[in-house]
Amino acid sequence: MQLVPENKLTPETALSNRDTNSEKIILDVGGMKCAGCVKAVERQLTQHPDVKNVCVNLATEVAVVEAEVGAIDADALAQALAQTLAQTLTATGFPSQPRTPKTQAGKEKYDPDAKQRQEMQAAFKQLVVAFVLLLFSGIGHFGGFIFPILNNIWFHCGLATVALLIPGRPIIIDGWQGWRRGTPNMNTLIGLGSLTAYIASLVALLFPQMGWECFFDEPVMMLGFILLGRTLEKQARGRAASAFRQLLALQPQIARLIVNPDSDKLVAGANIIEIPAEQVRVGEWLQVLPGDKIPVDGEVRFGQTTVDESMLTGEAVPMMKQPGDAVAAGTINQSGAIAIQATRTGDDTTLAHIVALVETAQTRKAPVQKLADTVAGYFTYGVLTASLLTFLFWYFFGTHIWPEVNIISNGMEMMSHAAHHQTANIEYSSLLISLKLAIAVMVVACPCALGLATPTAILVGTGMGAERGLLIKGGDVLEKVHQLNTVVFDKTGTLTTGNPTVTDCLPFTDLEPSSLLQLAAAVESGTYHPLAKAIQQEAQRLNLSISHAVDFHTEPGMGVSAVVDGKTVLLGNWEWLNWHGITDTAQEHAQRLAEQGKTVISVAVGDNLVGLIAVSDTLRPDAKATVDKLRQLGLRVIILSGDRLEAANAIAQQLGLNSTDVMAGIPPAKKASTIQALQTGEISKTTSVAMVGDGINDAPALSQADVGIALHSGTDVAMETAEIILMRDSLSDVVESIQLSRATFNKIRQNLFWAFAYNTIGIPLAAGVLLPHFGFVLSPSSAAALMAFSSVSVVTNSILLRRFTH
Repeated sequence: MQLVPENKLTPETALSNRDTNSEKIILDVGGMKCAGCVKAVERQLTQHPDVKNVCVNLATEVAVVEAEVGAIDADALAQALAQTLAQTLTATGFPSQPRTPKTQAGKEKYDPDAKQRQEMQAAFKQLVVAFVLLLFSGIGHFGGFIFPILNNIWFHCGLATVALLIPGRPIIIDGWQGWRRGTPNMNTLIGLGSLTAYIASLVALLFPQMGWECFFDEPVMMLGFILLGRTLEKQARGRAASAFRQLLALQPQIARLIVNPDSDKLVAGANIIEIPAEQVRVGEWLQVLPGDKIPVDGEVRFGQTTVDESMLTGEAVPMMKQPGDAVAAGTINQSGAIAIQATRTGDDTTLAHIVALVETAQTRKAPVQKLADTVAGYFTYGVLTASLLTFLFWYFFGTHIWPEVNIISNGMEMMSHAAHHQTANIEYSSLLISLKLAIAVMVVACPCALGLATPTAILVGTGMGAERGLLIKGGDVLEKVHQLNTVVFDKTGTLTTGNPTVTDCLPFTDLEPSSLLQLAAAVESGTYHPLAKAIQQEAQRLNLSISHAVDFHTEPGMGVSAVVDGKTVLLGNWEWLNWHGITDTAQEHAQRLAEQGKTVISVAVGDNLVGLIAVSDTLRPDAKATVDKLRQLGLRVIILSGDRLEAANAIAQQLGLNSTDVMAGIPPAKKASTIQALQTGEISKTTSVAMVGDGINDAPALSQADVGIALHSGTDVAMETAEIILMRDSLSDVVESIQLSRATFNKIRQNLFWAFAYNTIGIPLAAGVLLPHFGFVLSPSSAAALMAFSSVSVVTNSILLRRFTH
């Protein structure tokens, strides 16, 4: 296949789409009740001149602020968010505090479990009060003949008053604050509806000659259903976030520092001091006993053991660790005592990177959420307008066009104080039914469901992925995965094992095969590449002495040169030799070896080709099954290789792919431009491309692809450029990550559909669209119950994602 123009993107510039001078500030934001609150917080934070980007998550109550390093004081930003939105009110707007993962002076360590427990206790107390009120209200209607006092109108007035003053007070105050600061929210609607019903009933009670109905039970039942729904919603959100909280719980708290490490007393008898894990410094030695969590990333220096790494990779089989092996923070030492030397500590550990990545992912919104955000910004105003129009229509027109609705409407209420009086004023009946329908419209509307639709699904999906070693970077990634139609695999180290071996050594002069191998090993000693490693290992296996080489020069994807014993030696592909003016006279031999799936390395001394070395890298055991599953998902699979076309075709044949699905002879520097050509349709009709690589020499291609998938790579470049990071060395995880992403995005679409459909259907029903012809109408309390159910249903639907199996 013809090479595309070279792309100048390099691993060093692969991060150009990210500002390295930026920092992210995480704020825990309280008081958010719906998508309108989210918009208000985002709007306030973006007004700061140094803020570049803001993402707010309603489900986790977190705001991630991106700004210039050192330009913003996190404490001042949090204080401004609370005070500015509160304006002239005595209470705060959205009480906020910066996330402090480490204990600092005057600050408590962030504890999501404690926060969850505190919220649930507060919600449960409110729920108990509301339940008692509902119980007394219900007994008053269905058991009043046993306890006549419970059927007394003044008793129900007292119940409604208590309901508004105790469980309803926070809702009313928050709704009033939202109205005053110009950001009305769901509590504004609930508070306004409850107070309107209460005041209308109070007027009817105090002035019975007006002939109004009393419906004191409506505010009681509305608040009861709302608080019940919020308690269930908090429980569901807690379950949705359980995977992330478990990830946070993996972070070790204590480390055993070895003071003055002595090789004879590294584990037993050493001088040990227990210190907080966050105080460990790079280079210090630590003792890790069986059953302990490894406190920091490090390297085993003494002893051997098995380590449970399932928290990182999802792999249940423990891994053997010996001196020289790397271990990661949060993994569990199982069988033996070891001494490790810290290599990464604090926020630099692999676990800390995973936690930060997952939390950031939970704030990145899917583009499909933009419509919901736009609607949410005007939702409450729209509902208030709809409520006003409902009242005006029914009061001035509806009750006059359909006078029979005044009779039907009596079924909406559970009691009628006016029934004790013999007057029945049609004008007052028109006013009451109009008022009740307007209240139902206010209460039935649910901006909360819109706000929770996306973040709860992302919360569950990314948390599940982290449990399985699949790190998905956010909602925008989920949508991109849903649109994929092509998956491109890097060949070496991705489809193959990455451990090639020398299979053939063909000299063309009087050189012995061992001498040819010695020359090649000397030149390759100055570079690190799987092929170089294979040649050096073969020389070591044959106990060959390797000459000293100088003046190394490497051209990625082409070859390497060096001076050995005063002679210039070249190793590489035929393009590398041609570039140096050397004619490749062994095309037939090279083609024969390449057709066997082998990588052919030409060796030249001076201006003469002296031999060929063939290296073979076997396919991964799960490569064929992975390719087959991806094709079953409707995805085209392409192999991208810097190798000869014959070698790449041989691998494609083993995988069941056509030659049209092979792109060979493409060096690392041109991989990104090749991906770009696929995206723009220059090569095929492909529009959305995923690139799967190891993140070592293909970071530019990972960055260029619509979805970059880094396989079993802990490199910082891969963590930054790839949208999906697979912690296990398993190709099957590529399929699982795509399936999980698709399942999560489908949940987002289901949630958004339900949230929009609920409001689209619920508001007209509450407005009385079926009242004239079918006699069906939602009472305010029924509307409140339906509204509470909508939020719970969205969160519960997201939790069902945990049943996902690939």
